[in-house]
Amino acid sequence: MRHRKSGRKLKRTASHRKALLAALSTSLLRHKRITTTVAKAKETRMAVEKLITRAKRAIAKTDAPASGVHARREVHRVIRDRAVITELFDTIAPRVAERAGGYTRIVKLGQRQGDGAEMAVIELVDFQAGSEPEKKETPKARAKAKSPRAGGSKTAAKKGAKKKAEEATAGKGTEG
Repeated sequence: MRHRKSGRKLKRTASHRKALLAALSTSLLRHKRITTTVAKAKETRMAVEKLITRAKRAIAKTDAPASGVHARREVHRVIRDRAVITELFDTIAPRVAERAGGYTRIVKLGQRQGDGAEMAVIELVDFQAGSEPEKKETPKARAKAKSPRAGGSKTAAKKGAKKKAEEATAGKGTEG
């Protein structure tokens, strides 16, 4: 039994686990949302919340610039990307300054198809409010719109899309 031992081993050596959590933390701070297993998400949450708290406390002490430098060095021990550190101190920390903790959210997704592992999305709470992922045009659809068989050029495809949109709005106005 592992009484009074916090954290998960994740079936890795200590150095591998440290590198994994650093990489996951960097990705989460860069992209604001990542998909991983539940166990890794819970471990990443602990690491990221400590980093955000350190950055938040450093920006709160505006009268002592040396503390900000020290905090950046401490964060740099885990996050090795300067752009991510800058974003953490300049964007993320000020936005969560009023929050007393709980900067991340974990949403369980179900089991992964390949091995049945429990999957989850971990995201920064203040950066995902009300935003939904935009639908991106797939490369296949883009190529189809460009091909001569599919109706010609890009402009023809745009005209067709405009015409469909106009018909949809006209149909809404007549119903009612």
